[in-house]
Amino acid sequence: MVYRAIGLMSGSSLDGLDIACVEFHENAGKWNYEILQAECYPYPEDWVIRLKTATSLNALDYQLLHVDYGHYVGQQVNKFIEEKNLHYQVALISSHGHTTFHIPGKRMTGQLGDGAAIAAETHLPVVSDLRAMDVAFGGQGAPIVPIGEKLLFGSYNYFLNIGGIANISAKPSSPVEKGGPAEGAYIAFDVCAANRVLNMLANDAGKEYDKDGEMATQGKLDNVLLEKLNRLDYYRQPYPKSLANDFGTGIVYPIISDAGIAIQDALRTYTEHIVIQIKNVVASLKNRQPAGEVQQLLCTGGGAFNTYLVGQIRDQLEELNIEIVVPGKQLVNYKEALIMALMGVLRWREEYNVLSSVTGAARDSIGGALWMGQEA
Repeated sequence: MVYRAIGLMSGSSLDGLDIACVEFHENAGKWNYEILQAECYPYPEDWVIRLKTATSLNALDYQLLHVDYGHYVGQQVNKFIEEKNLHYQVALISSHGHTTFHIPGKRMTGQLGDGAAIAAETHLPVVSDLRAMDVAFGGQGAPIVPIGEKLLFGSYNYFLNIGGIANISAKPSSPVEKGGPAEGAYIAFDVCAANRVLNMLANDAGKEYDKDGEMATQGKLDNVLLEKLNRLDYYRQPYPKSLANDFGTGIVYPIISDAGIAIQDALRTYTEHIVIQIKNVVASLKNRQPAGEVQQLLCTGGGAFNTYLVGQIRDQLEELNIEIVVPGKQLVNYKEALIMALMGVLRWREEYNVLSSVTGAARDSIGGALWMGQEA
């Protein structure tokens, strides 16, 4: 079977709306893909502010924003289809939305971007609310991309995405690993806040972000701050676990601000913190893989372009006999949008698209609400 779908992703770093048009080929359960077109449309300043402040709105204004953002997203998809000459070539849109509230402990997660509004703007079928079913089954609703890593990128042992939040996935060993509740299962969880905090620190210096980690390389390590960050309770919690955006903005950033150190020192110290947390979790998962073999970790997300950060991670993981692979720019930028498209196709096929071994839900689920925007 051949499917052409558009995947949409808006990350916590608020850099823009990622759109990828993907052609999938499925044959006897084997999936292949080709990204036909992809683009990131940066958010205008007013949308950055509206999305950033969404959680402070009253209930009515929040719902109005949800609908308004859905229409905005639909208009951006129409613009993408027009610019890329994709008329009559897209069968389905799958939208992650923009995460605001994420409280899986109370079986609640919220993503802005009304699927009905997107469908009304584009006149195409739309899948949205991809996390909600898993959360209703008691899962974390995150990370959800491992289904795509499993079906599309099976040759790698680990997957690291460095976005606003850094998360990691580890595939099971082959043959099935022995013992424990996760026998033979994919494992994935959020590691720590990443680009969202680094960008906030760069903003304090009047920059959009710390290009290539240049400011971090000029800073000094603050060991007192580093130790305080490393002691945060989240890192001692067992997986499955996930982070809301306010972990970075409401907990981590104030700790760094209260330290009263230079921006370069803060960036250097927080970069070191990210590296330490990534190394810790990879070390804890390494026994899932065959001993003695060089293992590969696929690194994507905006942080993969931070040459200083990736270099530090590479140096640390070499000690664990793990090789970091940073793919081409298109996959680095659009891996999550690609997988959103796949999740939408799986939802259309009524097949599982969220893995309970990753999220801790009662069972695997078929996530996503389907909105039929086309005429019958």
